[in-house]
Amino acid sequence: VQLVESGGGLVQPGGSLRLSCAASGSAFSLDGMGWYRQGPGKERELVAGITIDGSANYADSVKGRFTISRDNDKNTVYLQMGSLKPEDTAVYYCYADDKDTLFTYWGQGTQATVSS
Repeated sequence: VQLVESGGGLVQPGGSLRLSCAASGSAFSLDGMGWYRQGPGKERELVAGITIDGSANYADSVKGRFTISRDNDKNTVYLQMGSLKPEDTAVYYCYADDKDTLFTYWGQGTQATVSS
């Protein structure tokens, strides 16, 4: 399974970005998918996750500003980020859990920078 992310970039505070992560290969047994991020000098943290049936969870720091969704037919997960703050600046990593092998796949990361 390969995860390919897109949608990062530079945005001003208060702006929006939409990240996408498409899974290819043997993606038929993927279950939970979502996003982690790692900011400058910070540890990697969970941003949001979503199960195959659509149940989502969020970090407290992004609740009400970010929305995670997925298209199971396309094996793709999205992260709509709004009301962005400079502290949201980070490399965002997509992940996907395989329910059969219990292995977690990772994307290569996409940079999101919030700055004026």
